Amino acid sequence: MIQKINEATAFIRSQFNAEPVVGIVLGSGLGSFINEMEVEKEIPYDHIPHFPVSTVEGHSGKLIFGKLGGKNVVAMAGRFHYYEGYDTAAVVFPIRVMKFLGIQTLLVSNAAGGTNKTFKVGDLMIIKDHISFFTHNPLIGKNVDEFGPRFPDMSEPYKKDLIEKAKAIAAAKNIDIKEGVYCGVTGPTFETRAEYKLLCQIGGDAVGMSTVQEVIAAVHMGLPVFAMSVITDIGIREEENTITHAEVLQAAKDAEPKLTYLFKEMIAQL
Repeated sequence: MIQKINEATAFIRSQFNAEPVVGIVLGSGLGSFINEMEVEKEIPYDHIPHFPVSTVEGHSGKLIFGKLGGKNVVAMAGRFHYYEGYDTAAVVFPIRVMKFLGIQTLLVSNAAGGTNKTFKVGDLMIIKDHISFFTHNPLIGKNVDEFGPRFPDMSEPYKKDLIEKAKAIAAAKNIDIKEGVYCGVTGPTFETRAEYKLLCQIGGDAVGMSTVQEVIAAVHMGLPVFAMSVITDIGIREEENTITHAEVLQAAKDAEPKLTYLFKEMIAQL
């Protein structure tokens, strides 16, 4: 694994050698975020040694280097999911590569279903904690000491100081944001009504098919993390409606300007 990461890192540096200080993971339907960046280099995933390739609509599949908020950043336009058939090592491979490239902070976004009855479609939710029992932990197997300790502490997976910074930025701009607990599941099915109800009862405010494995890998390596969900559908509902991926993508697109503003201002203040 270390050899593969070193080879991927070396290739990326041969294409672009400015060291990023912030890594950004863009969720479903949030690709237009890139328009706010001063893009300096784009590298398709299929050009990078050992990199997986995204197979999901709404994930373009490239690393984008440039400046945002006056800082050197690298953004993942397209992430990888366990439900695509990748093992957890592949899902978190880009996070580890970004760490080896030099990032000091990781910002993560996703599209999520709301299990909190007070949420509505289009809400932004700061992830203050997560429940990962329903996913495969990416640290299972032999520990790689170069990444971090065998038993990493997960009492603060999402840094409180970054959360407070985001809340202050939102308040100054009169952007309404929620806070909540994100439940990670495997997918690719959307949850049944009974599953939504269960997740709500165990303390989940939103549910999605990404993020927790990436965050576990980041915390293992000592990276401070901030994450935010766009609530793209509401799972706790009485009417006989269904959820489609197209609707998820549209809801994420509609909420994207607010998320982009928050991320941009956060990066400027780091």
